[in-house]
Amino acid sequence: MSILVDSCGWSLLFRRKSQAAMSEDEQRIVASLTEAVRDGRVAIIGPIRQEILSGIKDLAQFEELRVALEAFEDEPITTQHYVEAARLFNICRSRGVECGSVDILMCAVASRKRWSILTTDGGLKRCMEVLQTEGLLL
Repeated sequence: MSILVDSCGWSLLFRRKSQAAMSEDEQRIVASLTEAVRDGRVAIIGPIRQEILSGIKDLAQFEELRVALEAFEDEPITTQHYVEAARLFNICRSRGVECGSVDILMCAVASRKRWSILTTDGGLKRCMEVLQTEGLLL
């Protein structure tokens, strides 16, 4: 099964602190992501690629990361994904959980493809919990 990786997971892998300075949860995520990359199970969407590359001040570092990410093709996003994202957003909101637009789009893509999501983001995790409870997300 493919894993749709949030920008925080990629950030842990590419831009963050050394393994020794990471929490246990962060080390687990890096290990899972590394294994998924090796197995060819990693998926990315364009908005996540943009988030990862945004805010890098050093041009050489930007180019290095851009080139590293070229190994991963963007999963196409269609009108159906955006419609599904709106539906999932409404479900989460009705349960008292607000979701960011990129987060809920990730959920829509993962739901339609039956993929899991790898993240450390608390807001996205709350959205995922609601959708998992509803049987809409793995």
